[in-house]
Amino acid sequence: MSAHRSGFACFVGRPNAGKSTLTNALVGGKIAITSSKPQTTRHAIRGLVNRDDAQLILIDTPGLHKPHTLLGERLNALVRSTWSEVDTIGMCLPANESVGEGDKFLMRELAELQKTGRGRRKPIFAIATKIDLVKPDKLRDHLLSIQQVSADLGLQFQEIIPVSAVADDQIGLLADLLVGTLPEGPALYPEGQLTDEPEETLIAEIIREAALEGVRDELPHSIAVVVDEMVPRADRPEHKPLIDVRVNVYVERDSQKGIIIGKQGARLRQIGSDSRSQIEKILGTPVYLDLHVKVAKEWQRDPKQLRKLGF
Repeated sequence: MSAHRSGFACFVGRPNAGKSTLTNALVGGKIAITSSKPQTTRHAIRGLVNRDDAQLILIDTPGLHKPHTLLGERLNALVRSTWSEVDTIGMCLPANESVGEGDKFLMRELAELQKTGRGRRKPIFAIATKIDLVKPDKLRDHLLSIQQVSADLGLQFQEIIPVSAVADDQIGLLADLLVGTLPEGPALYPEGQLTDEPEETLIAEIIREAALEGVRDELPHSIAVVVDEMVPRADRPEHKPLIDVRVNVYVERDSQKGIIIGKQGARLRQIGSDSRSQIEKILGTPVYLDLHVKVAKEWQRDPKQLRKLGF
């Protein structure tokens, strides 16, 4: 019988490359929010893949991008610091998009990581995501492009693997490849656990995901969500518990507050409705969700407000 393996892998890539969807597919449960809006992920979310032969800890990182705010700079720093902590790196390159300048920028950084010795013996995989969205000939061209561009930039991929998280195509194979690079060792987290994220963080992310749906392009970056309080309702009988979850949704301008609240509060009610069932699943009990929208002017550029909001 082969020895048990345990260790860390992280997914990197430009914004909206499919990192969070891939993390959820491998974990087998939703621990990272997904959205068509770029830069949805703002934390290094840890998801646990528990197997008889291994425990793979996946770290879903924010998309590396050209920062325009202090928040953007801090998210990029988080990505780079994560690289040094993991055993394996997977770079996600969506098959429905050409290998672009953002991908080349990231490949150069990973190539430098290999050259300097900090990345020596650290396997780096190229993962062609979203293959369900392209025809076979387009996929072939995409894989050849990844191979050519990485060679030109001096980056040595351990392997290039096409996957679809949505269609569950080659997800098991990807897990096997990642596990094969991990050191031998015991499980680092209790069996059955899917993430080490606090409940408050998961709940805040679920609400932010709901708030991101259908908003204008400039608004997603301005939304932050903080769980202010979670308390059992005192006057409820033991067999009918209810948890009051009080949440603040922060935006940067009064006009954005109006968008989130919507006409006569309709949009805010929809956000609560869309997220409540997922929150109840996490907490295992019915909840009363109390949402408030507040303005924190230019919080993405203000160090004091960034600290207050957890960045």
